Amino acid sequence: MIEVVSVRFKSSGKVYYFDPSGLELSQGQQVIVETSKGLEIGECVKGNHSVPEDRIVPPLRPVIRVATEEDLRVAENNKAKEKEAFEICLKKIAEHGLDMKLVDVEYNFEGSKIMFFFTSDGRVDFRELVKDLASVFRTRIELRQIGVRDEAKMLGGLGICGRPFCCSQFLDEFQPVSTKMAKIQSMSLNPTKISGACGRLMCCLRYEHEAYEELVKNAPKNGAFVETPLGYGNVIQVNLLRQTVKVNIDSTGEPVLRTFSMDEVAVVPGGRPKEGEPLPSVLQIVPKMEEEESEFEMDPWEMPMLLVDDHIPEETPETPAPAKKKSSKKSRSRAKAGEQQSRKAKNQNQKETKAQGAQKSQGKKGAQPKARESEKTEKKRPNNKNRRKKVIKKPKTNQPEKSPKA
Repeated sequence: MIEVVSVRFKSSGKVYYFDPSGLELSQGQQVIVETSKGLEIGECVKGNHSVPEDRIVPPLRPVIRVATEEDLRVAENNKAKEKEAFEICLKKIAEHGLDMKLVDVEYNFEGSKIMFFFTSDGRVDFRELVKDLASVFRTRIELRQIGVRDEAKMLGGLGICGRPFCCSQFLDEFQPVSTKMAKIQSMSLNPTKISGACGRLMCCLRYEHEAYEELVKNAPKNGAFVETPLGYGNVIQVNLLRQTVKVNIDSTGEPVLRTFSMDEVAVVPGGRPKEGEPLPSVLQIVPKMEEEESEFEMDPWEMPMLLVDDHIPEETPETPAPAKKKSSKKSRSRAKAGEQQSRKAKNQNQKETKAQGAQKSQGKKGAQPKARESEKTEKKRPNNKNRRKKVIKKPKTNQPEKSPKA
């Protein structure tokens, strides 16, 4: 393990390791370091830390010093010069009629060299342009041709997702991206939908490529002949993220489409057998492991414990009730006056209730004889249950009297 410091020269540049040379550096500090091009100013991304020797490219350059106010002033002057050099170079390119697009200009910290970055579709003969620029700036001039992905990294911008370019934010190096990655992720192969602002395939296609490769290993392909719990059929659609398969089950009538999980489907080797051959049984349903019931069952509508405040106040002992103060003479007299008024109100209410009861009792006495008469009639009337059935006698008809026998 070697102690190093991580330094970045631009906001979107690559991170390099340097020897701290006994300095204790922290994140965000501006430092002056020694490079193969001379002295450069950069930002400390990560302070003193240890890394394995395999990750270091020798020789390990040292950190000269922490940037002073004068060093920061020189860096600001260089940025102002870069804008002037950019405009001058654009005029010179137009004068020579070169097919090239100027992207950025970078001044060396010491001011001994200027680098011009440009893009072009083919090779460009810029020897005359270099002579004109050297006569104007009287320093060493270097023109470097870069690709369209490096151009997007330098200029920055917003992608189709609405966020800044990944290359200008956190990507240190570009990695190869192919259309196979988009095909595995079931994305449209339309170039306008899978290409970035630079015109190349989006770098984000590579982020989840390894995960999709693992999911594809256990998934059947579209059109494969499979066996399901409901019978045999052909795969129509595969959803890798949800691990489900839509199958068109064989039927004599209308097509029957069913969705199964990948564990419930088995691919028949060799495809659909010929007519007359038996259908092989290759499906082996593995019983799912029952999840162990937790001791504490949580209500689905209850707030999760992660969001609940863990701090529960401790129970405080019950405090004794405050002792009653002794009532004064004025409060006692007021209490007595209130009791006398309440007694008078009760007596009046009792008198009113007695008068109302007497009136009701007089009304009831006049209705007593009628009630007694009704009771007598009820006593005379026998109950229907005890009433005897009356025998209905038929009336005698006028029949002729029988004559006595002769």
